[in-house]
Amino acid sequence: MANDTNKFQAIISHCKEYGFIFPSSEIYDGLQAVYDYGQMGSELKKNIKDYWWKSMTQLQDNIVGIDAAIFMHPTTWKASGHVDNFNDPMIDNKDSKKRYRVDHLIEAFAEEQKTTGNEQLANDVLAQMDALLAKDDFAGLKKLIEDNKMKCAISGTGNWTDIRQFNLMFSTEFGSMETAEIPPAGGGGANKVYLRPETAQGIFVNFLNVQKTGRMKIPFGIAQIGKAFRNEIVARQFIFRMREFEQMEMQFFIRPGTQKEWYEKWKATRLEWHQSLGIPAEKYRYHDHVKLAHYADAACDIEFEFPIGFKELEGIHSRTDFDLKQHQEYSKKKQQYFDNDIDPATGKPYGNYIPYVIETSIGLDRMFLAVVSHAYEEQDLSTPEKPDSRVVLKFPAKLAPIKLAVLPLTKKDGLPEIAEQIMTDLKPHFRCFYEEKDSIGKRYRRMDALGTPFCVTVDHQTKEDNTVTIRHRDSMEQERVPIGKLKEIVLSAIG
Repeated sequence: MANDTNKFQAIISHCKEYGFIFPSSEIYDGLQAVYDYGQMGSELKKNIKDYWWKSMTQLQDNIVGIDAAIFMHPTTWKASGHVDNFNDPMIDNKDSKKRYRVDHLIEAFAEEQKTTGNEQLANDVLAQMDALLAKDDFAGLKKLIEDNKMKCAISGTGNWTDIRQFNLMFSTEFGSMETAEIPPAGGGGANKVYLRPETAQGIFVNFLNVQKTGRMKIPFGIAQIGKAFRNEIVARQFIFRMREFEQMEMQFFIRPGTQKEWYEKWKATRLEWHQSLGIPAEKYRYHDHVKLAHYADAACDIEFEFPIGFKELEGIHSRTDFDLKQHQEYSKKKQQYFDNDIDPATGKPYGNYIPYVIETSIGLDRMFLAVVSHAYEEQDLSTPEKPDSRVVLKFPAKLAPIKLAVLPLTKKDGLPEIAEQIMTDLKPHFRCFYEEKDSIGKRYRRMDALGTPFCVTVDHQTKEDNTVTIRHRDSMEQERVPIGKLKEIVLSAIG
């Protein structure tokens, strides 16, 4: 599908207008590629986190969760390879001084070719890019850019610098400059620390802490949700690529030699989780990595069809024993597990080994964008007699920020009191919202735009028979139900 730029811009505007996402520190003209989640966005984000956390920990017998600190000893990042290898190839336009990530520049060119009907050229350029990136052939990449006359969007020229690597980690000083609070180590100067570029290392350095205190038996996993920071030179496309973002990761520790089986299992399991939200299967696809990270022997992405095209949503990586082995070498502390299970080949226990790891890593902000992108609809409801339309967010009920809106038909005749009693009874069980301003039609439309799956109208008949009208967001159908059934109806829908 071609990029739907108009829909993407409409989603960005909608998110701001209805309290989902704001530009950070907007009164000071904002900070590029940094965003704040508003009152509706923070609720949706929390619901996504809770749904992932429940599926990864509560519903699993052998996965537990932790919450590691953002700051870690700098040697952590030397051991993990981030100090030496966490780089992206960059290129500058000499006229505009604008810096581009090379893959983004080439991908943007390919998308432009697709929109003008040059599908074959676009595919050829992307295939060449993948092959050159896999070889770290920077001269070849620059030639590809120049041969295809790729231009800077600002200057309109192709006056490019050579391609070079750029490290993406943010660094800062820890404590006062006069005191060396961190022992000198391979990560930099005595006080130099980094804002973590991923959450995985917090799991790896706590592998033995969790395994021993939890008496965990391999295979087992450790899950974590937390902030990460990357100094992206080209941060763009709303919350898809930011400098401060949140990850939901799980590292699954396994016996060496079983990684292929577990890799395939987690690929399937994670895709099933995405599809459990009711989003059509054709919105997802696997993309195998052409160039593997230094720690991996297999890797793929689950891509989602955003309005800006298919993009990475979640990564599944077979990380081998790289991380634990590196931390064992740099810390001089054993990161081994003693396996009492009997090896059928030898008839003896497997004994001591450094576990292999399968990683599942999903960007929470990207998941948020995927949910909103799929849910967003502009509907024409016009009839020959009357023009009409609505914008609706068709969130899965379990993720919707507000589950039930309670709307008294008028502000008098005792209707607000009944509505407030319904609120009192139901808000301990799920998120409710009360509103009595404007006509009932306008209130319905506002709840549609917020993605609220159910609206309850309290009217004069309610005083007679203790029933209310419940309106279903997606179908706009209305039915009369007893007040006592509201809790059951909503709980059934949100699971």
